[in-house]
Amino acid sequence: MDAKFQKLRELVRGLGSAAVAFSGGCDSTLLLKVCADELGSHAVAVTGVSPSLAASELEHIRATARAMGVHLVEVQTREQDDPNYRANSSERCYFCKSELFARIAEALPGLQLETIVEGTNLSDLGEHRPGHRAALEQKIRSPLLEAGLSKDEVRGYAQRLNLPVWDKPASPCLASRVPFGTPVTPEVLARIGRAEAALRELGFREFRVRHHGKLARLALAPDEMERAFELRDTLLRAVRAAGYIHITIDLAGYRRGGLFAALEAERACSAP
Repeated sequence: MDAKFQKLRELVRGLGSAAVAFSGGCDSTLLLKVCADELGSHAVAVTGVSPSLAASELEHIRATARAMGVHLVEVQTREQDDPNYRANSSERCYFCKSELFARIAEALPGLQLETIVEGTNLSDLGEHRPGHRAALEQKIRSPLLEAGLSKDEVRGYAQRLNLPVWDKPASPCLASRVPFGTPVTPEVLARIGRAEAALRELGFREFRVRHHGKLARLALAPDEMERAFELRDTLLRAVRAAGYIHITIDLAGYRRGGLFAALEAERACSAP
């Protein structure tokens, strides 16, 4: 491992103890691995559980923590109680992360831990990340960022450490499938969760079910589109059973930041 990874280890070691905000993605998994290696039992994984967390992701989180031998604490978050979150502006993640970090902070005394860490990396700074603003306000540490690790470097280190998530597609919360301005409700999140579970059972790996009322827009990886047409009838039945009436496939395919891309397209179309 090179100097950046050694710096990461030193940063973590200097914390003494840490509650790792654990989402199960590549970033927080690498961070949890380093914390567990450097801090032993003084490193604990903490996951926020709410309607926005897909059941499959919670299962993955539990299995990953168990495989790493790390104690996992699940805290119930109540972002749905916040009208700012439900309104679903482009700042939604700020209110969600503010709630998550507040709940983790409440748990710190009982866990006998002092510091909360999260998995922002250097590449994230080039994106719209209101959740990171919440982390800064609550003085949450971001060791991957502090060590100067980019997203590609995080995945590279995770692969070298034989972490099975090194190539895991990004899995943001279910609310990220709801267009900005459309209220986020538990019913909407449950419908999206059912539809995505159906696609996962059919073997699709990288996708999103974008929610548009009674219409589901399936954003699939380009190399999985042909298979979607082959499974057309089965796919229609599965997504309709989840609660949607109309189902379309997004010809642009799956891409990260799809909500913001749609927002920019809408602005461009409405410009004089």
